Formats: sequence, C-alpha cells, structure tokens
Amino acid sequence: MRYYLIAGEASGDLHGSNLIREIRKLDKEAVFRCWGGDMMQAAGAELVKHYRDLAFMGFIEVIRNLPTILGNIAFCKKDIGSFRPDVIIFIDYPGFNLRIAKWAKEQSFRTVYYISPQVWAWKENRVRMIRECIDKMLVILPFEKEFYRKWNYEVDYVGHPLVEVIEEFGRTEDVSGYEFMRGLGGKKIIALLPGSRRQEILKKLPLMLEMSRIFTDYCFVLAQAPGQDRSLYDDLLKDYPQVKRVNNQTYALLSHAYAACVTSGTATLETALFGVAEVVCYRASAISYQIARRLVKVKYISLVNLIMDKMVVRELIQDEFNRKNLEIELKRILFEEKTRAQLKSDYEDLKNLLKAGGNASSNAAHLIWKFLGNPGF
Repeated sequence: MRYYLIAGEASGDLHGSNLIREIRKLDKEAVFRCWGGDMMQAAGAELVKHYRDLAFMGFIEVIRNLPTILGNIAFCKKDIGSFRPDVIIFIDYPGFNLRIAKWAKEQSFRTVYYISPQVWAWKENRVRMIRECIDKMLVILPFEKEFYRKWNYEVDYVGHPLVEVIEEFGRTEDVSGYEFMRGLGGKKIIALLPGSRRQEILKKLPLMLEMSRIFTDYCFVLAQAPGQDRSLYDDLLKDYPQVKRVNNQTYALLSHAYAACVTSGTATLETALFGVAEVVCYRASAISYQIARRLVKVKYISLVNLIMDKMVVRELIQDEFNRKNLEIELKRILFEEKTRAQLKSDYEDLKNLLKAGGNASSNAAHLIWKFLGNPGF
C-alpha cells in the first residue's frame, strides 16, 4: 500500500519514523512518502519537505510567513494528488495538517491522525472539523480519549511513543564514549534544550547561557537542533567558550545530565522520562503571548504537568523567564534534596501512567493496518 505522512516538527519526525518501521513489519510492500525529516527518510520514506522549512512559532511569525505557508499547502495538495496514497497519516502539526485533511476528505482520501492536535488546550471547536475529516484518530495522552468522548467522537488511545523510544535507547546505546563527556573534571552536567525552531532558540538560549557564568561548578552542554545551521549557534555561543554543545546526541546528553533548562513542548516530557530535574522555559513575542493568554485554556504549558495534572516541574513563562528566577529555580533543583526526591517520585508515577497504554508505535501501526481493511490483531 501507499502511505503519505505529514509531520512538521522534530518530534513528529521521530514518531513518524518509528511508525513507518512498525507499518513495514505488517506491510512488506509498503511505499512511503513524507513531509518530515532525516529520521523518517532513514526509515525508508521519500522525503518531500524537511520540517526545518515548515516550523514557524507564534501568531506573528505565522502571519509574516503566510505566503510561504500557503505555497506549501498548495504544493502538498498537488503532491498528494500525484502520489495517490491509500491513506494519509497526519502527525500533530495541526495548523497545516487540518487544512490538508479537509481537502483530502473532499477528495475521498482515507485519513488517519496520529498524535492529536492539542484541541483540549485551545480552539476546541476544531473537534467538529476533525470529526468530519479524520476517519481515525489515534491519541497518545491518557486524558484525550475522555476529552473526545465528550464530543461524541470515539478515538483510540495507543500509549505514548516516547516511553518505548527512551527505553529502547537505554537498552541499546553505549553512551560512555561521547565527546561531551571528556574533560568534565568531575563536574556535573546541566543540559540546555532551547527548542528546535529558530525563533524560540533566539528568545530562550541567551538567558540559558547566562547561567553558565553563575553556576561555574557545573558543565553546561547545549543540545543543538538537527534542523538548524551551525552558524546560528556559533553566533550565540561566541562569548561562552565554557559551554559545550552536541548535535544529534540529545538523548545521550540527557542520560548523563544532572539538571536541565528546557523549552516547553515534547522536550519537557523527554527530560522527565530520563529522570532529569528540569526548569521549563517559555518566551514568545509580546503580541503572540498576549493572544495566547486569551485563547489557551490549560493550567500548564509543560506536558509533564498537564499529564500529571499538577505542578511537577517549575514553569517560567514570558516575563517570569528572567535571570533572577532562572537562577533561583536552578538552585532549587540542584541543591535541595527534598525537591529532587519529590521530582524522582513524580517522574516514576508519570512513566507508569504512560506505560499503561502499551507500545504506541506498534499499536498505531496495527490499528492503521486494520483500518485499511486488513486482518486485526
């Protein structure tokens, strides 16, 4: 069968690649075409567009890049029409994907959504559109199934794909010989994860780097986003020769880190599943933030806190994300044993909650296979 997958971010590329591998186990003749990244391409999909050319953060940034976005939508429709897939699989990235999904349904393509848009956070009325244009929704957060049931829309909870990804990393990777581990001189590592989009890196990384001048007894290591040019980081790091950096080694870094400064998003959950004490950092343009405040309905911005429905990790948002507050929160997670013990306990509860759903990639692949008219499991 022919599969067309659309992911617009690094996390979607990761989960899409694992989904491709699981589908291939069921469908030996599968042909994949995708919008995604290096990992989906390595899994065997023909890459149409890389996510680094698709990711725009914030309302103002989207408006500024609207001609590019509209051009990508038109190109995507044309490419799908030429490829004629048996199914289109959308992976998160709702602003783009829902526009394609609406068109795809009108063209009678079969549609599956893997990793639901966060409609429970904002734009809840999108559920009506999802119900009309998505044939099968596969969700990865425990509370999403009940959320959709309120809208009379039955979805399938498949578990969270990060659990299996991180456990597999721990089983198979030898992380002892990485370059960033050399010359530590006994110092513990503080990881810096400022995000994958250019705009968020520019807004968050400078303040994170300032901490390396305060906590000099620690080694700061930056995780570069694979979709960004090295020159972006060269400019930001020129005054911080003490800060190390890694590329495509984020999990190795987290497996050794003692603490971390992490941008909001999937990285907050990855950091928690590695058991690393973290401070969550978020800053957008002033206008984008004011718009978001009026539209977003959730109590927290980090997935860790949302899933646990309580403040597990501290969130520094917009004006609260400043030098003084970041220093205070880093001191808490570095030096207060009670704080670290509570984090460890909460992280264990989080992992057990997500593991209850089973192997997400395998579950999703089997449900898609069955949806396409093949024998179930």
